[in-house]
Amino acid sequence: MRNRIAALLVTLTAATAVTTVALPASAAEYGITAVVTTFQSDHRFGDAVTYDPDLVPVGSLVGVATVTEEEGMVTELKVRGLVPDREYGAHVHVNPCGATGDDAGPHYQHVRDPKQPSTDPAYANPENEIWLDFTTDAQGAGEARSEVAWSFGDRRPASVVIHEHRTSTAEGKAGTAGARLACVDVSF
Repeated sequence: MRNRIAALLVTLTAATAVTTVALPASAAEYGITAVVTTFQSDHRFGDAVTYDPDLVPVGSLVGVATVTEEEGMVTELKVRGLVPDREYGAHVHVNPCGATGDDAGPHYQHVRDPKQPSTDPAYANPENEIWLDFTTDAQGAGEARSEVAWSFGDRRPASVVIHEHRTSTAEGKAGTAGARLACVDVSF
């Protein structure tokens, strides 16, 4: 599984002048979903929107890919053109992107916390959610990987949100990562 997703993202993120790239419908039968696109200033004009262009500039690139197999899922996120040498948080969210970051709803949780928004570390953790925190390099590129021992099933998320800072694991703050800076729709 690791080799398939690595090869997929290398291929998808090789193009830097991409508007939107998605896999053919037949990829889903192999448990693969992916999108590569650029952040826009308005969610109506593409698959990715920035809510804070100072931290996630318009035109910066994002790629998300997931491979699902019997033993679970691997999800990878790659970005280019963000602020250099900066930490960001990122998570899979339940709803598609919208006019504001709040439109993406809460984090997708394999086992849902009955109390939302979830800050209980028993639910808000990288084994029950898909956390994709990353640090950009000197050129503003970054990447993250999540491996979980479950798959989405009938209940599917719809987006990945990039947050202001790394995700907290502290009691009462677990899963929080600050403001929602940008969002990309993904057909998981």
